[in-house]
Amino acid sequence: MSKFGVSQSVLRKEDLRFLKGEGRYVDDIAPAGALHALFFRSPVAHAEITGLDVSDAREIDGIHGIWTAADLDGKLRNKMDYSVIQNRDGSMAASPLRPVLATGRVRFLGEPVAIVVAETRQQALDAIEAIEFDYDELPVHLNTAVGGPAIYDEAPNNQVFDWSYGDEAATKDAFAAASHHVTLEMIDNRVFAMPMENRACFAEMDGGRLHFSYNGQGVWGTKASLARALGMDADDVRVTNPDVGGGFGMKAFDYPEYFAVALAARELGKPVKWMADRAEAMLTDNGGRDLITTAEAAFDADHKLTALRINSVANMGAYCSGFAQFIQTDLALKVLTGVYDVQNVFFDVQGVFTNTTQIDAYRGAGRPEAIYVVERLMDYAAKDMGVDAIDLRRKNFIPKEAFPYRSAAGEIYDVGDFNRVLDRAVLEADLAGFADRKAASAREGKLRGIGLSYYIESILGDQTETTKIEFDDDGMVNLYVGTQSNGQGHETVFAQILHQRSGIPFDKVRFIQGDSDRIKSGGGTGGSRSVTMQGNCINVTADAMIEKFRPLAEDELEVAAADLTFEDGAFRVAGTDRSVDVMTLAGRARREGKTELLMAQETNTIETRSFPNGAHFAEVEIDPATGVTECVKYTVVDDFGVLMNPMMAEGQVHGGVAQGIGQAITEQVVFDADGQLLSGSFMDYAMPRADDIPMMPFHTELVPSTANDIGMKGCGEAGTVGALAAVTNAALDAVWDQGVGRVDMPLTPLRMWSWLQAAGKVAAE
Repeated sequence: MSKFGVSQSVLRKEDLRFLKGEGRYVDDIAPAGALHALFFRSPVAHAEITGLDVSDAREIDGIHGIWTAADLDGKLRNKMDYSVIQNRDGSMAASPLRPVLATGRVRFLGEPVAIVVAETRQQALDAIEAIEFDYDELPVHLNTAVGGPAIYDEAPNNQVFDWSYGDEAATKDAFAAASHHVTLEMIDNRVFAMPMENRACFAEMDGGRLHFSYNGQGVWGTKASLARALGMDADDVRVTNPDVGGGFGMKAFDYPEYFAVALAARELGKPVKWMADRAEAMLTDNGGRDLITTAEAAFDADHKLTALRINSVANMGAYCSGFAQFIQTDLALKVLTGVYDVQNVFFDVQGVFTNTTQIDAYRGAGRPEAIYVVERLMDYAAKDMGVDAIDLRRKNFIPKEAFPYRSAAGEIYDVGDFNRVLDRAVLEADLAGFADRKAASAREGKLRGIGLSYYIESILGDQTETTKIEFDDDGMVNLYVGTQSNGQGHETVFAQILHQRSGIPFDKVRFIQGDSDRIKSGGGTGGSRSVTMQGNCINVTADAMIEKFRPLAEDELEVAAADLTFEDGAFRVAGTDRSVDVMTLAGRARREGKTELLMAQETNTIETRSFPNGAHFAEVEIDPATGVTECVKYTVVDDFGVLMNPMMAEGQVHGGVAQGIGQAITEQVVFDADGQLLSGSFMDYAMPRADDIPMMPFHTELVPSTANDIGMKGCGEAGTVGALAAVTNAALDAVWDQGVGRVDMPLTPLRMWSWLQAAGKVAAE
């Protein structure tokens, strides 16, 4: 096997340029002399606009243009697009106007009201200070609950949607017949995505064409949106993504700033750039999670799960964002029953508007939320019924022989061997030694708990992908892909896949992504789809390229087609050592002017989805005197199907778990009663640090997927999907014997200390 082929831990080829500071991010590649755009933003969370005067600001030196909603007529459609879900009664969910620039009313702190474009950033700041903005404040609604002061006339009680799935009557009957009924309420706290690189973009005109570059997760959706908003032909819009410093789902959709910057560049005929600072990002980046759930489980006398009933109230923020209405409904539904064999399910979700920044996809997009609910519920049920949490899960696992298995949500789980994965996790986590570790913690005055989360997630996103392979004149092979790396290492793993399939040398693959002019279509990156969808498409395209070379190989080797095979990266004459590789054939094709052989492009669709799964064991220590909670041991065993690069998969898991530990213990977005952001800096928003994350062994028990030809299941979001419940379950386990029956994320010192004090286990100072 080649050391650069699939399933090898090949070092990331892109890292050298990143470490040398040679990454090419938006702010690095903005055109020389580009004008600076900044935004005047609402200073309040909810108000009627009574006056907006930018005349003095326009007179400041260096100002090239200022646009408000009143200036957009005939130039830019002042409307953001988003997806709308269907209510349980068949009507469509509320879909009020979300403007690019505020019109009539502002509905959240930081909402863009005007764009200012200047020679320098300081001049733009001076102009923003000169804008006169008058408003009448309105009541603010912040609770993740139906009701409160109305934000829209078309959304009574601030209800965005009332959605449900399942047979409510059958589920009710199953609960009535149950021997055990367990109920748990839980909060999934709002968090920031916090990529290293804040959102940024620039726009420039190239003759009559618009070039828009931004640090997103794909180019084709934004290309279509810009064309619609600006009234341009799509062929006259080029969108590019350069290197991207993290996305986590938060960069997967359009934001108002992108359209305003594109308009300014077109109006001025000069390049315009915008780069958010961290405070601006915290105000305006879409948040994640933010829902309250009541979950109920019914069990028979033998502790077999017979029904689930789950109600969630999901915060949408002040406006609907791109995918928001589907995150906590349709996407959560895909794995709502987890790895358990239960068919009686009723799931209902109410979406609500609040005067806060929008909520949308964040690493996992619905699947961490769903698995958090079902895995918290299973652990709590075990405690409530006095049974072992591992045994309870094993009793209710979908058995290996039941695959392919149709879940209550209608999803087809292709393969799985959950007992095998859990067996390995029990071994690697050293459960046999937990009692000794707990006793050692007790001698230090600490409470120690262990928590399990057995997750499953569904690969999401576009199931169609495009690849182009092109032999260049310089001897390199250009590999064009429709996905977009946000730091995951696509440049390496896709070169591995192409090398494995075609024999093209690993170091001869030139990776090209993120340019709507250079490849006809693509699905971008999100939902752990990239390597599965793109990898399979690379193989299909490589096969097409190989077949194009076959007649040339027959001629080169002077054999008939029947005597020619392609294996180990070369055409070979059966029964001999004679062979010719594709690089040699490409050279001949170029010399003979057969340029049609030097490019292959294919689009491939994968009809079914795969389902990564695995077991996470977390151990926490809690200091009852201070409430400080630390994750001190963490073990993961994953089933990702066939791994393309084990080292990189491990890195994905580590990053995902770190984000999960952060949400579980320290992270929370907080607004005051007036909708002002209280957690608007790293002084107030507690991101996890290196010493908050324990060393994390990574193990796999791989069951190849049958849903795609390369047997992959995806790994980008799995760490986060499993981590939330594992850590929180461990915390509850640590304090259960202290009389604490409920804990919620984030497990901050004050909250933990307060729960212990309320249970009578901590003396007031």
